[in-house]
Amino acid sequence: MNKLIAGLVASMFALGAYAQAAAPAAPAAPAAPAAPAVAAKVDKKADMKVEKKVAKKKKAKKAAKPAA
Repeated sequence: MNKLIAGLVASMFALGAYAQAAAPAAPAAPAAPAAPAVAAKVDKKADMKVEKKVAKKKKAKKAAKPAA
């Protein structure tokens, strides 16, 4: 009985080590950096439009506010 239990415990350790040893063969190739740079330009233009609209609204609100 002791030999059976010792064999089961040893096999559990061996299976645990085998399960942890798996590693990917080769890492994936990195994506081309050109695509994010184009997206950044588009976002910058959109941000500028939003900033202009906000500034215009603030200016209109300030002009509509009566002077104290």
